[in-house]
Amino acid sequence: MVEAVLIDLFGLKLSSQKNCSQTLLKTLNAIQYHHAAKAKFLCIMCCSNDSSERDSEHDPWEMETRNELSALLREFETVSKPSVAASLYTVKQKIDEKNLSSIKVIVPRHRKTLMRAFIDQLFTEVYNFEFEDLQVTLRDDLWKQPTEINMIEIQNEIATYLRSLPALKGELSIITSPLIPDTFIHGFTTRTGGISYIPTLSSFNLFSSSKRRDPKVVVQENLRRLASTAGFNAEKFYKIKTDHANDVWIMGKKEPESYDGITTNERGVTIAALGADCIPIVLADPVKKVCGVAHSGWKGTLLGVAMATVNAMKAEYGCSLKDIIVILGPSIGPCCFTLPRQSASAFHKLHPECVRLFDSQNPYIDIRKATRLLLERGGILPQNIEDQNHDLNLCTSCHPDIFFSHVRDGPNFGTQIGFISIRE
Repeated sequence: MVEAVLIDLFGLKLSSQKNCSQTLLKTLNAIQYHHAAKAKFLCIMCCSNDSSERDSEHDPWEMETRNELSALLREFETVSKPSVAASLYTVKQKIDEKNLSSIKVIVPRHRKTLMRAFIDQLFTEVYNFEFEDLQVTLRDDLWKQPTEINMIEIQNEIATYLRSLPALKGELSIITSPLIPDTFIHGFTTRTGGISYIPTLSSFNLFSSSKRRDPKVVVQENLRRLASTAGFNAEKFYKIKTDHANDVWIMGKKEPESYDGITTNERGVTIAALGADCIPIVLADPVKKVCGVAHSGWKGTLLGVAMATVNAMKAEYGCSLKDIIVILGPSIGPCCFTLPRQSASAFHKLHPECVRLFDSQNPYIDIRKATRLLLERGGILPQNIEDQNHDLNLCTSCHPDIFFSHVRDGPNFGTQIGFISIRE
């Protein structure tokens, strides 16, 4: 069932509305009649920067139109912005506020391809769109004539608009470790300082998927802001392809389909591990000038993904265990993370201190302690492992103002990252 109806009048020259009000009235009446009872949101999208569309005192929709048309228009929500990107993004915000996903777009036939292109950039597969031709016959000179679709121009228009948006939830914040020298650029992000507005993704979400409402362009803008603040090149940014296992990609070799670790010695390349309860781990060897990242959830922890990344640094670049520094980023703590007793038993065998209330049906698990134990057993010096720094040791689930959390927020959770690069 259609939940929202969007009528695209962006290309209509509103200054000429008095000449076509009767036609518009008939069309909008029909749309309102068919959808008002069932649709939760009726919206008209129009352009606000036509130099002739308003005088000094009147809104374009009210100027020289019939009272009947003006009254009907008040039944619709009107979004009037200077660009398609700004208009459609504002419409998306209103749709998301109502948690709607099934949308009918009623659009002039000559603008359908253009609208599809913008929608593909600004929405994800969470939304279901259907398109209908706008049944209104107006003289050609009343429409702004379309130009050939140029995807680069569309992407630039969207990027420029998103860049203009203010940061939400405060300033961008990056947590760093004093153990990692200035040879490297590194850090762990929090949830502040981005433009993502969905409550569970707000505001510095750094991952987009078909199951979330944040499109790639929003994540890319958040990443651009991170790169600008931290000082790395966003065009040379690579993140893990999570499988909750222990495969490691050594950059320069064939990239696996999925991997939870990355290592590189290439300068100027930034690598990142995702986290939203799982541990984003950053590794650095200041002697060999090699870095790595790993994503360690409970499965990856037991599979030894942290040591797998260490071993890749040793095997490929000749790193020495005594030189490797390992920083455990923010993750869920044993205060909030439970597993069924059968799964918890593997952590108990690793060390009883990794489990709390082991005799209960769902014991509490300390994946950070387990990760440190496995790193120390693998030969990493205890003083080269940082996991108790106050900001890094905060539980992601317990601190909704600072971090995203899958356990706390459910399937529509946001994502923070741990990142590192070797300065050029």
